[in-house]
Amino acid sequence: MAADQRKPPESPAYGFRSEHEHRLPATIAILLAILIYTLLPKRLILGPRYLLPALELIILIALTASNPMKITRESKNIRVLSLALIGLVNLANASNLALLSYTLVAGGSTSGRSLIYAAVAIWVTNVMVFGLWFWELDRGGPFARCSNLRRNPDFLFPQMTSPGTTIGKWVPTFMDYLYVSFTNALAFSPTDTMPLTPMAKFLMLVQSMVSVITVILVGARAVNILH
Repeated sequence: MAADQRKPPESPAYGFRSEHEHRLPATIAILLAILIYTLLPKRLILGPRYLLPALELIILIALTASNPMKITRESKNIRVLSLALIGLVNLANASNLALLSYTLVAGGSTSGRSLIYAAVAIWVTNVMVFGLWFWELDRGGPFARCSNLRRNPDFLFPQMTSPGTTIGKWVPTFMDYLYVSFTNALAFSPTDTMPLTPMAKFLMLVQSMVSVITVILVGARAVNILH
């Protein structure tokens, strides 16, 4: 048998399951991110308040129509729409952070209390959006992970190195990626899950940088001027 035709060795890192993943947790995260964006002060929103949320909702409806409950099929168009949706949410949050930082530097009249609320909202959205990035990109996305495609993982979860802790083959779900995103944003570094590929390392680097700016610079400044 030719070398390029050999079957990859069995490993928990290549685990897959026949049952497809539910879309609901990721959908809830996107809806929460949209809601948070619409509740931010006008000075922290770039352009019309409801422009980006409307685009995000249109894409979300299209994706939900293609896979209403579970992600049972995928095409190039669905994949592009999924990445575009996460990119829009990320763009909205990045613009919020940029405008909030500008407000601090410009020394506007915004109160410390409202700055704290905005910083918390941006940080929470940062956690959700990078959880979505990890979920959508690791091993080709949620559909590919539930198929026997045997793509190399981008993240090394503890269950992959300790297969005895799970029953049968194990595949991460959205909540696993959300946890990775939360711990990375809080600790500014990986905790129990390690990035393996340049893409995974770059995403975690960017998320940590955004978290540092939000928590240390914006948060600390808001506390100092809080009355």
